Amino acid sequence: MGRTKKIGLGASFGARYGTLARKRYVEIVSQMRLKHKCPKCHRKAVKRESVGIWICRKCGFKFAGGAYTPTTKLGEAAERSTIKEAPIEGLIVKPIKETKATRKRKVKKSETEEAKEAKET
Repeated sequence: MGRTKKIGLGASFGARYGTLARKRYVEIVSQMRLKHKCPKCHRKAVKRESVGIWICRKCGFKFAGGAYTPTTKLGEAAERSTIKEAPIEGLIVKPIKETKATRKRKVKKSETEEAKEAKET
């Protein structure tokens, strides 16, 4: 089989679907498979878990983003506008709080254990 140095990831389609569609596919998929910067620990360790769900391999931070990139163009624009307006409106940009570990719930003693304790006393 021939080499696919020029085509790269789009070689899986062979000669089908046209060059433009294959080039778009290669651009999107290659961007998606890169390691991205984590918004929490700022390390290049973010990988896509599923469509729109991204997870940092270092700190385990899971967040929602775009389908093929962790941030969308619309999300970046919204973040810029929010940061500009924050000092005017008195808003303070705070990091997202981490969720606490799940609490262990208290288990009630079974009736048999209570009966044993009653007999002993």
